[in-house]
Formats: sequence, structure tokens, C-alpha cells
Amino acid sequence: MAVKAVYKKYFQKSKVFLYPLLLIKKGAKYIPSETYLSLNDVIKPEDKKLVCKYPVSKTDDYKLFEKNVLLKHTRIYDYIKIDESNAIIIFDFSDLEEDWNMFIKGKYSKISNKSKNLILNFFDKNSGNYKYIEGYLFPDAHFNNYAELLNVDFELLEKVGELCDKPDLEKETLTILINNLTELKVLK
Repeated sequence: MAVKAVYKKYFQKSKVFLYPLLLIKKGAKYIPSETYLSLNDVIKPEDKKLVCKYPVSKTDDYKLFEKNVLLKHTRIYDYIKIDESNAIIIFDFSDLEEDWNMFIKGKYSKISNKSKNLILNFFDKNSGNYKYIEGYLFPDAHFNNYAELLNVDFELLEKVGELCDKPDLEKETLTILINNLTELKVLK
């Protein structure tokens, strides 16, 4: 099934291309309300940290998920309680420097095949998003379709090499008032 329309609205690139690399079970009951590449002026995209804002629940089920999945995650860098309803969990991606840099540049097709497969496997093959993401990661097979949809020459898309825009670093920044944010500590 080919994509029938170009996705024009901005979507949080970190949530689509980086969050799946955490390998948190697909369909987990608790997911971040949003993901970011930056946090105020403390964490910047070049730090290679994924900032996830989670809605906190007082249920035992959530507490177990937070304790056993989030806080024991191999990529955990920091946990910041914002208030009674929200927490920020920061994950470290410095071991995936090359993939991170390709992501920041909007060169999704240049991300390693291992990471591309993890990203694709996160999404349901029957979902509407799957074909879009597949096209972003493996654009060569989709240039003809996109050229037709965009009414542009195939060669132009081939020259550009990508079918998805770069992350908007302003929209991928969480700006929030947190006490003592400059005192981030690594949990490990």
C-alpha cells in the first residue's frame, strides 16, 4: 500500500525516530505525553539525550512501571519530578552518536540499519503511520510515489535524498520552570 498523501503537519521527530530505540514494549500502558531533544538551557541536542515528559499516576500499576521499566532502563540519565502529575525522564543516547547525528541533520535514511529496523518494528505494519516511516527511513523505494504526490521531478527527490524534514529544534525543546534544574544528577 503506497502513501496517498504527503504528511504536511509537523510531528515530534524524537517521538517517532528515537523513542522506539528505548525498546520499551510496544503498546506499553504508560507512554510519554511528549518527547524532546532539549530541556531549557540545560540539555541541548548535541548532548544526545532524549527528554521524555511522563504523566505520573498514583496507581500501583504505574509505580511498578516507573520503578521496573523507566528507572531501571539501561539508558536512564536522570529523573526530575515536575509536580504531582508530571515527571521528566532523560535517557542517554551517546552510544548511538552516529545515528543521533544523522537524525539531527534530518538524514533519516543514513541511520544505521539496526536502528532503522528497531524503529520500524516498533510500529504496527497495518497502521497508517508505518508506510510513512518506512518511506522516511528507506526513501529510494518511495521517490516515484512522492514525486507524483508532490508534482515534482523524481530526480529532485533523488537529489534531496530524504522524504521528511529535519527536526524543528525549537519544537523539540521542553521549556519549563523547574527548581534546581541546573543541579541535574546522573542516577547511575
